[in-house]
Amino acid sequence: MSDYSLLGLFINAFISSTLLPGGSEALLVYLAVQSDQSHILLWWVASIGNTLGGMTSWLVGRFISVSYSATSIIKPSHQRALDWVERWGSLALLLSWLPVIGDALCVAAGWIRVNAWLSLLLIFAGKAARYAVIIYWLC
Repeated sequence: MSDYSLLGLFINAFISSTLLPGGSEALLVYLAVQSDQSHILLWWVASIGNTLGGMTSWLVGRFISVSYSATSIIKPSHQRALDWVERWGSLALLLSWLPVIGDALCVAAGWIRVNAWLSLLLIFAGKAARYAVIIYWLC
């Protein structure tokens, strides 16, 4: 395996954390089992890529909140994520690793202007913990 596998993991983790579909967990496990790369390096690459993807969703929420009124674009399915962030505040971002709702939590946090640095820290903590569990249990 070459450094391209790390780049592929980063890109896959980034895309998986935006509103686009992806499967970074499967690629992480494959690389952890099949490559000579350090599990810690793979964990860092996946965690950083996924966190930056989450922050991209946060930026989308921030942009949307400035550009559109809430009633014009909030769907009922996204209202739950917004309610979670309004209720739990930035701590809701620890759940940003969850499929489907995690992306919406990041967008909602940007929408209601949760502090960017705090968002970055909590998104990283949640996503890095998920990847650590995956590597520990499956590899």
